[in-house]
Amino acid sequence: MLNVHSVLVTGSNRGIGLELVQQFVGKSKGPEWVFATCRDPEGPYAQDLKNLAVKHRGLTILPMDVTDQSSIQVAAAKVTEHLQGAGLNLLINNAGILRLNNVETETAEAMAEVYKTNVIGPMLVSQAFLPLLRKASQESPQKGMSCSKAAIVNMSSIGGSIGSLGGEDQGHFLNYRCSKAALNMLTRCQSLGFAKDQILCIALHPGWVQTDMGSSVGQPPLTVDTSVQGILSTLGHLTEKDNGMFVNWEGAAVPW
Repeated sequence: MLNVHSVLVTGSNRGIGLELVQQFVGKSKGPEWVFATCRDPEGPYAQDLKNLAVKHRGLTILPMDVTDQSSIQVAAAKVTEHLQGAGLNLLINNAGILRLNNVETETAEAMAEVYKTNVIGPMLVSQAFLPLLRKASQESPQKGMSCSKAAIVNMSSIGGSIGSLGGEDQGHFLNYRCSKAALNMLTRCQSLGFAKDQILCIALHPGWVQTDMGSSVGQPPLTVDTSVQGILSTLGHLTEKDNGMFVNWEGAAVPW
């Protein structure tokens, strides 16, 4: 069972990120600290998140642009201050974007923009919060690895799977597919690099979900609520044997 003292979710103003925050703060024995980050907490797209913060004292909203290193460093300093000497148990790199280009229409600009958010962003955020994750791991009485102790969850997609690449749409949203394949490699490298610190690293496919992004490429079968319930259940069952793996919201392995 997932039992974290503190969690940070990037891209938390809508979609899966917002629902993750909502389900964390809605738990009867939820985290003491839930840090929700997004690029513009004062903008119109963050109103639902702000409404949640009014009702839940443990929810802290912070501005953070995952493509801006100084913005990440400022957020990390604020989280450190809030935690008052404690570590961060769970980092969920959820922020992501997609540009609807295929193999013929893809541009260098769109590919670079998507990589900056979907690959470089999670790398920089993980580096910035590594001291807090290490602290949580070192001070935990738990043996082995778990998401309740210290973990990085990179929100990936089956769209980045080379092994299960589909047929007719395989050339569509090229930038997104390539970025998620690269994110999967980042996850594997993090799992090796942070193993000595007992920080669990996982790439997670949330399913094809009824969000703004999911609906931009068709008619997704999964509700956000169902996906996030599955994600939280799966995170609660992961151990060191899952470190560096690629799983879906139900905990099943996804082909690389």
